[in-house]
Amino acid sequence: MRYDSITEAIGNTPLVRIDPAVHGLRHIDLYAKLEMLNPFGSVKDRPAWHMARPHLEEAAGGGATVVELSSGNTAKALALLAGMHGLKFKSVTNRMRVPEIKELLLLLGAEIEELPGRSECLDPTDTDDPLTRFHQALSEPDSTYLHTDQYFNPRNVEAHAAGTGPEILKDLDGRAPDWFVACVGTAGSSTGIARVLREHDAGVRVLGLVADKSDFIPGIRTLDEVHQVGLFDPATYDLLAPVTSQQAIDGMLTLIRRCGLLSGPTGGAAYHGAVRQLAAVDVELDGTGRRQSAVFIVCDRAESYLSYVRARRPELLGRTRRGPSPASLGEDEIEAEARTVDVEGARRWIAEGEPPPLVVDLRGPHAYRALHIEGSVNLVDELFEELVRGGMPFSKRTPVLLACPVGERSRRYAALLSRMGHPDVRSLAGGIVAWRDAGAPLVRE
Repeated sequence: MRYDSITEAIGNTPLVRIDPAVHGLRHIDLYAKLEMLNPFGSVKDRPAWHMARPHLEEAAGGGATVVELSSGNTAKALALLAGMHGLKFKSVTNRMRVPEIKELLLLLGAEIEELPGRSECLDPTDTDDPLTRFHQALSEPDSTYLHTDQYFNPRNVEAHAAGTGPEILKDLDGRAPDWFVACVGTAGSSTGIARVLREHDAGVRVLGLVADKSDFIPGIRTLDEVHQVGLFDPATYDLLAPVTSQQAIDGMLTLIRRCGLLSGPTGGAAYHGAVRQLAAVDVELDGTGRRQSAVFIVCDRAESYLSYVRARRPELLGRTRRGPSPASLGEDEIEAEARTVDVEGARRWIAEGEPPPLVVDLRGPHAYRALHIEGSVNLVDELFEELVRGGMPFSKRTPVLLACPVGERSRRYAALLSRMGHPDVRSLAGGIVAWRDAGAPLVRE
């Protein structure tokens, strides 16, 4: 198969049936759409090319800079496409959470600018957020940047409506699957594919998977975060369900070790969420003589996420887990152990406590520098977890108030420290976002 350009190899990825002996569903055929086999390595190759293509040839060699608010696969694809056309690429984010991706972007010649966002992702409703202001500036008519704008550009959706969706129908011999399972990030792939499948068969059911509100899975947003995305429409999904990082890694392991698919954690989350949801459907089909089919997306490959796995499951990479981890707590344990305090109570505690609490801000350094609670100290959650694993990070005599963007990560740590014997550690309910929305004072570094 010969091509004149690598961009011609984008799309037409395989649809692979998962062995029923692996997933255990007796009446459902489960298929994986292997978007990891796109030439740049991910499902984002399609929208990156579709969004940038109308502008790249016109701008080629002119010294322009392609820019996108991305710290992941979209940035990787755009960096390669820009380089092919003699252009520069800038990735703008407020936190690069996966070291391998950051290093790869630098290898590709990308410039990385980490702006101080007040939450972990772009919130277009927060007009005071530096990341939001930068996004608005990029969208101005006189902007000197070539801004692909993946969170609001309809061509993100069109890339999948024109390619991925029709490919699934073709590979299923013209039949739409009964179920389509998608992880929700920018919502481009789930929206575009769902649109095509439902135009073919209105009975297709769509399961959207989001990250658990207290967890982080690369490429997947939490339920709170997806509502900040311009392309997200709740009507696209019959059901939205959360997945944890541990479940994503479990699914990833199954795809790698049992199916020979070198999936990353996003594909693992999609597989785990699909099997979990379809198990009940499989029981309902028993004895009816009917069969159903389901398709999920394997978004990218495992190699870029070894540090992510190492931090959460070090034993998988031959490491020994050191000490306790917030990921080891179930939701029922967190509910029983975690102490929380609302904004008003926290302000009173800080002002009147004897002694006042040590306020620990778990956000990234850029968000902290932009705005934080006066007198707080910044310990990024990954660093804080290392301190906890090494033992009690504070004297038990020290009262502690933990704060994160929306209060979920800090709640996990509050539960863990309580279990470890700390008598007075509390999580700020709603996090820095709630503090800001209540009009409580924040200071800049």
